[in-house]
Amino acid sequence: MDPTLLHLPCPHCHATNRLPAARLDEQPDCGRCGKPLLQGQPLELSDETFEAVVAATRKPVLVDFWAPWCGPCRAMAPAFEQAGRQLAGRALLVKVNSDDNPRLSTRFGIRSIPTLVRLDGGRETGRQSGAVPAGTIVAMAG
Repeated sequence: MDPTLLHLPCPHCHATNRLPAARLDEQPDCGRCGKPLLQGQPLELSDETFEAVVAATRKPVLVDFWAPWCGPCRAMAPAFEQAGRQLAGRALLVKVNSDDNPRLSTRFGIRSIPTLVRLDGGRETGRQSGAVPAGTIVAMAG
């Protein structure tokens, strides 16, 4: 998969949309139903797509490093989604499965999950380990 081309499911009609990463900040609409694609739902990123997405946005990026077997990660997932809706248009929330993406986990020194990392211009500016409520996630975005 081309790391600069993202495949985003529409939250309304569930059609898959191909979106160049460079258009993330443009409030893109679904090609099928015309409704907004990014309404604050977290994006799933991988070792291959992470750099293109982070480089393409001028917004703060909050990265949730998680794994499907992690109870606290699963418990925090609804709070992360709620925070994403509250931060829509102000920050980009992304999820990285630490088991499936070992290069990113190593790069950011992830030792426990869930871990939230805030990036500004690709540089780490904040970190929080452990499950936290939506309010803490929103506050972390600034």
